[in-house]
Amino acid sequence: MPRTFPCPRCGEPSIWEGNEFRPFCSERCKLIDLGAWASDEYRLPTQDAPSVDNPED
Repeated sequence: MPRTFPCPRCGEPSIWEGNEFRPFCSERCKLIDLGAWASDEYRLPTQDAPSVDNPED
């Protein structure tokens, strides 16, 4: 029996071996995820650089 894992987009079981859309379960989930990245729905946390407006040296 092939091993399954949850699709990162919808959570449905997905097969890794022979799945051209992996890690997604389908082309639909893959395209939805790509669209989310393209529209900036996903953001990586960043730390703002310190401000250097008034250096006091």
